[in-house]
Amino acid sequence: MTITALADTAGVSPQTVYNSIGGKAEVIKAVYDVVLAGDEDSTPMSDRPEFRRVTDATDVTSYAAAYAAWVRVIYDRVGPLLGVLLGHGPGGDPVLETFVATIDAERRHGNANSLRGLAERGRALSHRFDEAVDAVWTLTSPDVYDRLVRRCGWTPAAYERWLTNQLGSALS
Repeated sequence: MTITALADTAGVSPQTVYNSIGGKAEVIKAVYDVVLAGDEDSTPMSDRPEFRRVTDATDVTSYAAAYAAWVRVIYDRVGPLLGVLLGHGPGGDPVLETFVATIDAERRHGNANSLRGLAERGRALSHRFDEAVDAVWTLTSPDVYDRLVRRCGWTPAAYERWLTNQLGSALS
């Protein structure tokens, strides 16, 4: 993708794209953010009802089910985009490397936020908090979803069931 090709497709000048959104990295991130949220609402993901069900969970079992459902919805939205962008890895493209680092950091932050609700309610986790975040971050990786759903042919519902079980086991 080039800004020129994007501008041609949109029927605008490349300068309009640069002025409105920015360069390639900003365009990719803007598209990802809108697809991730499912809308253009500026409400942070952590304030949305679906995520609140995760952070309001009262035990590991309800947390695992709520988080697996949330992750499935997210990957139903962004999975195809990530498949296109990351199908062959960042491949030394500094824009894609920055994008991957950014979304990994954002996802890790979201994973930690999701677990804080359990920790704040005094629910014992099987690991130190940082190790629990590591486990959730790994299990909810877009690569795991891609491997199971796209490459192995699992249905999103099968992935959600698997993830619920894995999260429950990892955190119990």
